[in-house]
Amino acid sequence: MRLFGLTGWSGSGKTTLMTKLLPALIGQGLQVSTLKHAHKGFDIDHPGKDSHTHRMAGATEVLVSSPKRWALVRELRDEPEPTLAELLSHMSPVDLLLIEGFKRDRHPKLEVWRRSVGKPLIAAGDPTIVAVVSDGPVPESPVPVLDLDDIGAITALIVEKALPLKMMGS
Repeated sequence: MRLFGLTGWSGSGKTTLMTKLLPALIGQGLQVSTLKHAHKGFDIDHPGKDSHTHRMAGATEVLVSSPKRWALVRELRDEPEPTLAELLSHMSPVDLLLIEGFKRDRHPKLEVWRRSVGKPLIAAGDPTIVAVVSDGPVPESPVPVLDLDDIGAITALIVEKALPLKMMGS
């Protein structure tokens, strides 16, 4: 399994780019999964659902299964948030795992950057960023800049630069 990440500030378009990259990469015959970091809490089950009732009653983990999908929800309670390496151990092997977020981790990544967001360029201080994708010129970028709409160039770069999981120390 090879890993590659997308990082950038909130509102830069990471998720929008991810939804364009997935069909392009899958169209190349790759099996692709994603892992996304959420800075705020999130819920995939809601009050009134049996799985939610199980969690609220104190279950540490709740696995919900159906003929179409399954999901495992783990309540951290007072445990620290797991590291990227710990999370990777829960992923089933695929050709490529795209990671959204986790900007401080050491895997190769693209920075999605828009001047209009008004945030500094992360690539200026992060050697794990191999390129910037943007909706305009970024002359201050220390790495190559790709057009946000050039999905072919972006997917080619991801396929070239993705690192095997074993090289990530996980």
